[in-house]
Amino acid sequence: MTAQIQRRLLWTAGTAIAALIAVPAAAQTDTPATKAASSKTTASAAKTDIASQDIIVTATKRAESLSQVAMPISAISGDQLEKMNANSLSDYINRLPGVVFNDYQPGVSEVVIRGIAATTYHEQGQTTVGYYINEINVVEPGFPIAIPDVDTFDLKRVEVLRGPQGTLFGSSTLGGLVNYVVNTADPSKVDAAAEGIVSYTHNADGQPNYAGKVMVNLPIIKDKLAVRVMALQRYDAGYIDNIGLTPPKKATNNLRTRGLRGSIVFTPAEGTKITYLSMYQDTKLDDQTYISVNHSYTRSTGREEPQKTSFFLNSLRLDQDLGDFATLTVLGSVDEKTNYTLFTDPYGYVTGTFTGPNVAYDYANANANIKTIEARLASKGDGPLTWLIGTSYLRAKKYYFDQMFAPGAESYINAHPGDFAYSGDVLAPNDRIYGYLSDTLNTDFGVFGEVTWKPVKGLELTVGGRYYDTLAEGDVTNKAGFVSGSPVDLSGHVDKRENGFTPKATIAIRPNSHLLAYLTYSRGYRVGGINPNAGLLATIPTSYASDTVDNYEAGVKTTLWDRLTIDASVYDIVWKGIQARLFGPAPQYYSYVSNAGSANVVGVEFSGSLAVTPHLNVSSNVTYTDAELTRFLPDTFAVGGGYQTGTTLPGSSKWSVASTINYDRNDLPGQPSLAIAHRYLSKAPVAFGSDSTRGDFNIFDLRASVTLLHQFRLMAFADNVFNEYGILNAPFTSQAAPAYSIVRPRTFGLRVDWKLR
Repeated sequence: MTAQIQRRLLWTAGTAIAALIAVPAAAQTDTPATKAASSKTTASAAKTDIASQDIIVTATKRAESLSQVAMPISAISGDQLEKMNANSLSDYINRLPGVVFNDYQPGVSEVVIRGIAATTYHEQGQTTVGYYINEINVVEPGFPIAIPDVDTFDLKRVEVLRGPQGTLFGSSTLGGLVNYVVNTADPSKVDAAAEGIVSYTHNADGQPNYAGKVMVNLPIIKDKLAVRVMALQRYDAGYIDNIGLTPPKKATNNLRTRGLRGSIVFTPAEGTKITYLSMYQDTKLDDQTYISVNHSYTRSTGREEPQKTSFFLNSLRLDQDLGDFATLTVLGSVDEKTNYTLFTDPYGYVTGTFTGPNVAYDYANANANIKTIEARLASKGDGPLTWLIGTSYLRAKKYYFDQMFAPGAESYINAHPGDFAYSGDVLAPNDRIYGYLSDTLNTDFGVFGEVTWKPVKGLELTVGGRYYDTLAEGDVTNKAGFVSGSPVDLSGHVDKRENGFTPKATIAIRPNSHLLAYLTYSRGYRVGGINPNAGLLATIPTSYASDTVDNYEAGVKTTLWDRLTIDASVYDIVWKGIQARLFGPAPQYYSYVSNAGSANVVGVEFSGSLAVTPHLNVSSNVTYTDAELTRFLPDTFAVGGGYQTGTTLPGSSKWSVASTINYDRNDLPGQPSLAIAHRYLSKAPVAFGSDSTRGDFNIFDLRASVTLLHQFRLMAFADNVFNEYGILNAPFTSQAAPAYSIVRPRTFGLRVDWKLR
């Protein structure tokens, strides 16, 4: 299908959707009774439906009702996360329209929005989706050290903005962004909550999953000063057997998550609010989550492959009311992240050992320090002209040290001098056959703003933009050794500055309070940087440049008959200068980035919620995406020298569907509730040039809950009821060692929530 035909179909679909919805919606009048009924119905839906329309969101840097934001945005409240029995991203993020989750390694797995990705593993450069905690950027440019997967306990909500967000948020938002909003201290009341979970997973060798979480909120000075503290520990039992260990071991991929969060809120005077937030979370994985034999729960490595990640965020925020003029917001943060990972390398390096405890292994230590500051002014009131202007600065320092050891390598080389060009102390000092160091510095300065004009009632025109100036400075060194094949260190350096402008324009039409229709254009960008393994091979460029997306979109949000809410959009995204993650030849498979090719992504997103009766609610999210290369993407080491026009982008499934049926009886003792949830993801390639696919699975979940003694909520749940074997990822199947990531097997258990209020 040509791009021209795709665009024609896209806008035809958009026009049809708008016409179908606008006719009945426009017939509704905003009488007091209608408004009251609508408010009541929407509030009821919010308790049961993750697509509810009355949540207040702040991801647009203003507090706005979700249904009134003229852009594609989803929000899941803390209460809804609780009803879903959600703990981590994999439990809820892929239930939203246009969103999939590259669930691979805990702590570094990536969200992909609208198919904007060149890999189903990790983007070798900056992620295509931005990650924020209370509007604070928490992922640095370049290969991410850790991607926070914030536990859902005591979250106020999670906001997901779809489509490029380069104007207000800057780089790393090609596909959109995820903004975690955590609860902060409340000076108005004493509050507390706790949660406990115990469950069992198929093939976990009898090990239980468990979680314990607690929160306390204490006013120190009534309505002036308060503190809030949260602590948690969660243990997810492993379900993959490692048959390569001596002796073999069952269910080795156990994961422990711990977290601490504290906040202080001080309101010294009316209109002034100071918030301090401190947050720590770490993960400890005993053995990796991938399998090496498809259609099984087994993997085979000579040793266990542990991984640890952590982040420690501290931020200070000022919200100042400047009277009728504007509100001032200033926020600064420091984020420290660490990552330790060990992998085996079953390639028989040097000694020819492919299995067992003496197989070669690779371990890496990395840390990052991210400092951010932002200041902005936002106009007040709802007059014909509203505006927002601000500036931001990010400084990210990152260090990465990766080493590979082959036990006995130095002695083996010295014992077989005719087989090697250099001695053992050169190619394998102390058995180290590979060493890689990366030391980078990134800065990102931006000035941004938006202006909205309402020339007549029901019509809004918004224009905005961001000027950015970025610096990418870095050094990489490949140590002398067997893997590099060099007797001396090989290095590369880059000192690269880029600047530009990202525009945005939106036309919104609001004929009444039940209907919003909009057309929007927006641009997103991702910064460039030094290439991994720069200087190692002549075919690997020293650096890579930024890439951009341009998004053309039409959308509608409406409420019909006070029972049905609909949020639908159609989009056409043009991706240029793709930062493609590619791999060198065997046996090293060096990864690198190449700015090459272009792609076109067209799609339709639909979210709907129907209150069938006062107690029965049905909701569904449906996404169709067609993401293909529109220009040949060269790859020196690929068959045919690259990937042809029309090649599907990695991981881009044509269809994704998530539906939920909720039956709530709040009018009965115990307020019983029953929910049935379903999710479908269609087939998609896992990588450029790979025949392996992921997706093509259906997952069903069940939940039933009841309130006891007014303050306790007891839930019984069963996830993946039919024990579907679904492949989530297999990014390296075209190389020597396949690695499949799979859906967690059937899990059933009990959950208890206690709330003081």
